[in-house]
Amino acid sequence: MDKTQRLFAIIDSLRRHRFPVTAAVLAEEQEVSVRTLYRDIQTLITLGAPIDGEAGLGYVLRPGFFLPPLMFDPVELEALVLGARWIEAQPDNELSAAARNALGKIAAASPQDLRDRMADTGLWPISVPSSQPPTDLLGLVRKSMRAELALAIDYEDASGQSSSRTIWPVQLAYYESKQIIAAWCVLRGGFRHFRTDRISAIRLESERFGRRRSDLARQWREEWLLPRQEDAS
Repeated sequence: MDKTQRLFAIIDSLRRHRFPVTAAVLAEEQEVSVRTLYRDIQTLITLGAPIDGEAGLGYVLRPGFFLPPLMFDPVELEALVLGARWIEAQPDNELSAAARNALGKIAAASPQDLRDRMADTGLWPISVPSSQPPTDLLGLVRKSMRAELALAIDYEDASGQSSSRTIWPVQLAYYESKQIIAAWCVLRGGFRHFRTDRISAIRLESERFGRRRSDLARQWREEWLLPRQEDAS
């Protein structure tokens, strides 16, 4: 890996870390000496990269730094295009349009050879046909999670019983033919899973979640995912 590629790789690594990461860790990732890593960090700072930190304590990339996506390798490009095309096929109007727009922005900021490869990666997702038409419901769920605002829903369970509930969504799973919301149900006082095709009405409320979504998501993983992972191991 030449120096230019290494500098881009360091920026990518700093993006992945939410907290300061030491030079030793970065140097190990890049397979260079700590001294070389220090020089690389100083080069990036000189070039304008907003890196905070110092030797011995760790480095962090300040939020808001944008680097044009011109340095994708062939495998990264295939992953991006394949993932975006899968999202385009989902019945989430807003997310589907965003996937198309994202690919367009990447192509517009990329050299011609990269645009040519994007146009013909040879990889296409095969989605199971869904009877569910495109819907804005999923956009409301995602907005609820981002803003931590409660949702009011009318829901029919597997036995045909209808109920009105207030939920705090923490995760949204996209299956091939259905989507499932993992949420704290205020009515039941616990986590429940709701199939979106069984929601007959939905409304975004002004009431905020009773707890931070990140805390709820952590508890949900502990209660629902970890025991299943342990059973499977």
